[in-house]
Formats: sequence, structure tokens, C-alpha cells
Amino acid sequence: MASRTSRDVLSRGLGVLRQAIREQPRIFAVAVVGSVLFGGMIIVSARVVGTVIGEVALPAIARGEVGAGTLALAATALFGISVLRVAGIVGRRLGAGYMQYRLQASYRRRVTRRYLELPLSWHHRNSTGTLLSNANSDVEAAWYPIAPLPFAVGTLVMLVGAIVSLFATDWALALVGLAVFPALFALNVVYSRRMAPRQARAQRLRAEVSGIAHESFDGALVVKTMGREAQETARFAGRAGELRDSLIAVGRLRGIFDPLLETLPSIGTLAVLVVGAFRLRQGAISVTELVSVAFLFTVLAFPVRAIGWVLAELPRSVAGWDRVRRVLDATGEMPYGQRVLDPATAGPATLTFSDVHFSYPPAEAHEPGAQVLGEVGFTVPAGRTVALVGPTGAGKSTIASLAVRLVDPDSGSVTLNGVDVRELTAASLAGTVALVAQVPFVFDDTVRANIALDRPGIDDEAVWAALRLAEADGFVAALPDGLDTMVGERGTSLSGGQRQRLTLARALAGRPRLLVLDDATSAVDPRVEAAILAGLRSSTAEPGVPAASILVVAYRRATIALADEVIYVEQGRVVARGTHSELLATVPGYVDLVTAYEQAEVDRAQESPYGDEVAPLPSGLEIEVDR
Repeated sequence: MASRTSRDVLSRGLGVLRQAIREQPRIFAVAVVGSVLFGGMIIVSARVVGTVIGEVALPAIARGEVGAGTLALAATALFGISVLRVAGIVGRRLGAGYMQYRLQASYRRRVTRRYLELPLSWHHRNSTGTLLSNANSDVEAAWYPIAPLPFAVGTLVMLVGAIVSLFATDWALALVGLAVFPALFALNVVYSRRMAPRQARAQRLRAEVSGIAHESFDGALVVKTMGREAQETARFAGRAGELRDSLIAVGRLRGIFDPLLETLPSIGTLAVLVVGAFRLRQGAISVTELVSVAFLFTVLAFPVRAIGWVLAELPRSVAGWDRVRRVLDATGEMPYGQRVLDPATAGPATLTFSDVHFSYPPAEAHEPGAQVLGEVGFTVPAGRTVALVGPTGAGKSTIASLAVRLVDPDSGSVTLNGVDVRELTAASLAGTVALVAQVPFVFDDTVRANIALDRPGIDDEAVWAALRLAEADGFVAALPDGLDTMVGERGTSLSGGQRQRLTLARALAGRPRLLVLDDATSAVDPRVEAAILAGLRSSTAEPGVPAASILVVAYRRATIALADEVIYVEQGRVVARGTHSELLATVPGYVDLVTAYEQAEVDRAQESPYGDEVAPLPSGLEIEVDR
């Protein structure tokens, strides 16, 4: 951005303004009509004021009396012009404001919609602070020049009329106007060229400050327990200081140019008086004409500034627009198909992985992506429970993401009842598969809202059925307001096990035919976990909640033993499959891994004998342990 020429910034900025006009042509037309009416009345008022001074006031002074009729006519003319000017101001401001806020709202929705369309791999490459800045301050910056734009367009029309009026009055006075107006434009061009890199840097720093703040607040548990409050405060203060200095640089430049932009019209007025007095002495113009031109230059000073406001905000607008377009033009979304699963085959779904390969995109475009999965193939039969076991980094969570189509494989296929998930509609996929992630996410809302999510057909009876199956009905019933209890941001009023059971109930309320659990009960008491899994395996566990096929990423021996089949993965490949007892007897790596998990569970239980249901600390921090 720093290397762009002023012409490039101007060209790109005008392109942004053209986009705004194309999207809101009617509102823009209303605002411009109001601005043109205002500008026209300024030219007319200059003529009227000149006439009143030259034809009414001076003769009245010479005669020593003022005619009542003449005075009333002059007052009526000035009052009528003022009313029309006010009408123009109202139309201009309402239209410009309405246009600006509509564009901002529209593009906030577009950016947010695009966020939801883009794959997780894209989100992993962009910080939350940057995404928040894109949807908020960058959108505002992109459309900031819209407020003065109709005024500037009306001012251009007014300037053309003013120049025509000047030439109609006197060629010498017209030349003064022709000298002042180009000087104003040239000054604004220089201003834009110097302002562009400063505005771009300020926009970037706004995103970075937002990102650091979000990390610090979201990671408050880590910051506090690790004693990093001072360091995080210093990190935030350092970047906030850079933003302060950047904005001061913007303000300093504006402080230099704003007085110059204010001064030029005043110099023009002074030049008109000097030249006009000389032309009046020569008899080339009358007092009425001189007063009209001088008044015109005086009142033009403010409207001409509107052009400067637009040009001054173009660098900021271009910087914000570039950041918004980076989101809107991002590629990698996963289009859905047109197929739906046959309703006649209602019941648990069959999940099949066939020779699946997957690599996450590289951090840099020129670098190769690291392969995570290779030749993965297995089946989760309808109504059966399959446990996915493997060491850290083996690709288990990636398999879970592929099963619910958060990502697509590089090659091979993932099918539900024989239909490739890429061919399903979004509604069919969401109604068939549910994922309960390792880290539960709870909205700052009621228990009921967190489970139902405004999905049709999920009434209180369905909510309680899901809660019972997730072994969560007991603690929800004990909450102060039951289903109407507010759980706080990210569920801070609940323990870790309670949050996990709440998110499990949310998934079950949608009656999925395939349930994918990515270590989703790690914070739950083992006995409660066993009851949950046993209930999920039974088709008669809870009326109204049909049984589902289950793919569970498991660590505990008790969880693994409940599965009908175990898939053991290492380094992104399936190396063994069978029942828990079969793998214990034939796969040394599996034995070592399960034994290590079991020992870790025993050690943790000995160190933390108080269970997982621990009330939150006053600060919102929690201690989560297992029996």
C-alpha cells in the first residue's frame, strides 16, 4: 500500500464509490438531489444577497429611508431560499446516512456468511482478531466516504454552476475561481498520497490489537494460572501504543492539511475582493455583481471541503475494502450437492471410508502440504459402535472431521449409506450426522436455547429426552431456573463434565443417524460415561430419540471395551482392527497405548478424588477432575 501512487489510490477509491452507487442507486439519487438543491440555493442566494445589497440596501442608505414593500420582498426571498437549503440538507444527510449504514450492514452480513462458507483450514490460517476486524472496523472504513459523497457530488454540480455564473459576471473574476478550485484538488491529491500508507497501517494495527485482546480474554485461564498477566498486559500495551502512534501520525498529517484546505477558499475570497475592487473602479462590474461573487466565494468554502473529505477518506476506504475483499474473494468453500438420503432407510446410517487421503493446506502457497491420512478405509455399520484409537497426532480428529464433512478428502471417498457426503445437501447432511467435539462450546444463553438452537420440532419434551440420554437431566433439573438457566459465556457457570453432557444433548436433540464423538466425554465421570454410551447403543434407551451409529474417538479402556469394533491408527493409517480383546492379544502398540492411558487415568484419579462436578470459582475459572 505504501508504494501505491496517489493516482492508484484515487482510482481504486473511486472504484469503491462506484460499487456503493451500483448497490444503492435510489438512495444515492435522493441524497444527490438534496445536495444539488442545497448547492443551487447557494448560487441563487449569492445572487439574491448581491441584489439586496446593491439594489435595496445601498439605495435605501442613499435616500435615508427603506420601502416596506421592498424590504418585505427581500426578506421573503431570503427566507424561501433558506427553507429550500434546509430541505436540501435534510435530504442529503438522511440519504447519505441511510446509504452508508445499509452498506455497512449488508457487508457485515456478507463477510459473516462467507466466514461460515469457508473451510476450517482457512479459519486456521487467520486469527480471530483479524476476522473480527474484517467484519467490523474494515467494513466501516470501506464505506466511510459514503457520508460526504452525495455532498461532494452536489458540490461538483454547484462548482460548475458557480464557474458559469462567474464567467457570466466577469472574466477576470472567473479566472480567480479557476485558479483557486484546481489548487484545492491538487492539495487533496497530495493529501491522499501521503495519507494512504498511514491509514493502511492503522487498519492493520486495529486488527492486531483486537487479536491480542481476544487471545488474552479468551485464554484468561491460562494467563492467570501461568502468572502471565503482566506480560500479556505489556504485549497488549505495546501494540496499542503502536496503534496510538499510527493514529497520531494520521491526525498530525490531517492537522497540517486541514488548515490549508480551509485557507484556500478564504484566499480566493480575498483575491476576488482585490480584483473585484479594481474591476469596479474600471466600471466593468457593478456593486451588486461584486457582492454576489464575494458572497459566493465565502459560502463555497464549506461545501468545497466535502470534496476534500471524500478524497481524504479514500486511502482508509481502499485499505478497508482490500481487507474485506480478501474475505469475500477467498476460495476453498465446499459446495453441497443435491442428493438427500432416502427417508425409507430411516434408522442408523452406515459410514464408510474408502482409500481416503488427506493433507492440510501449507502455511505458504509455494510449500507442499503435510499428509495427515493415507489409504484410510473402514466401515461403521448401521447401529454399531466403532472406537477410533491411536496415539496423539495419528489423525483421529481429522477422521472425525471428514466423517461430518468439515473437510473433504484429497482422494478417496466418505459415504453415508453409499452416498458420497459431497453429493448431499446441507440440510440432509446436518440432519444425518452430528459431531460432539473434544472442546465443548456453549453459547451465552439458556440451557433450552443451547440444546434446541431454534431447530424446528425440538420442544421441551425433546430437550428433556436428549438430556436424559446424555445423563444431564439431573444437574439441569437442579439448576435455579431449570431449562431457563443462563449458563454464561462459554458455559462458565458449569463444570467441564456438565458442558460436555450439554453439548452431547444438543447433538442428540437433532436425532442424528450417525453420532461422531471426538473424545467428547473426557471430563465426565467414567461411570457416567459408561451409562451414556450404553444408552446410545440401545434402540429403546429413550423414546423419541432413535439409536444411531457411533464413531467415538476413545482413550479410556472402559469406553473402548464398549465398542463393537476398534480401529487402531498410527501415523495417519489404519494398522489394525478388531474387538478390544483381539487387539490386546495381537497388537503390541495398541497394548502399550491403552495401558499408558489406563495408568494415566489411575494417576489422575488418585490425585483428584473429588469428581468432575466442581462449582466454578468466582473469577470464572474451574477445576475439573475425574473420580
